[in-house]
Amino acid sequence: MKNEKLMGKDLINIGIFSAIYFIIIFAIAMLGYIPIFMPLICVIGPLIGGIPFMLFLTKVKKFGMILIMSLIMGILMLLTGMGYYSIIVGAISGFIAEMIYKSGKYQSAGKAVLTHGVFSIWMWGNFIPLFTNSEKYFSTRQDFGQEYIDALTSLLPPWMFPTLLAACFVCGIIGGLIGKSVMKKHFIKAGIV
Repeated sequence: MKNEKLMGKDLINIGIFSAIYFIIIFAIAMLGYIPIFMPLICVIGPLIGGIPFMLFLTKVKKFGMILIMSLIMGILMLLTGMGYYSIIVGAISGFIAEMIYKSGKYQSAGKAVLTHGVFSIWMWGNFIPLFTNSEKYFSTRQDFGQEYIDALTSLLPPWMFPTLLAACFVCGIIGGLIGKSVMKKHFIKAGIV
């Protein structure tokens, strides 16, 4: 009988891949200091993040690993000043991504790509304060200057809220496909077809 409990090796894999993924996402997020790049984080992050995430999926064989990674991303966003919304969104998208990958018995490359698309939605949580309480959000970023605040406000009209959600998912699918093609050898070795 296969052991379904997360073991030390599983937790180490979660930790290693969470660290790699976070460093990549954090580096991309630094582009947000240039206003035009802030909404593009929902495009660039899922596209580039697909490579390490798809490699991570070759190690995922037990329920909970994706959800834990998603929660770690939300917690790290909270610690870096982005608020708690990513934890909530990450818990939901991480759980759904977990269910999708499990439904493919951790062996479906197609489900792996879809899993990354859904997982990537956690990034959208970082943008919720910009649309629901922008005054409070910008009050903590006064040192960026009024010019930055005005430029970012003009780039993020209300219709961008659902657009960014869609961008996270669609670019997550594309990033999953990129990651799958880059990691093809690892997918075959892990028995994912």
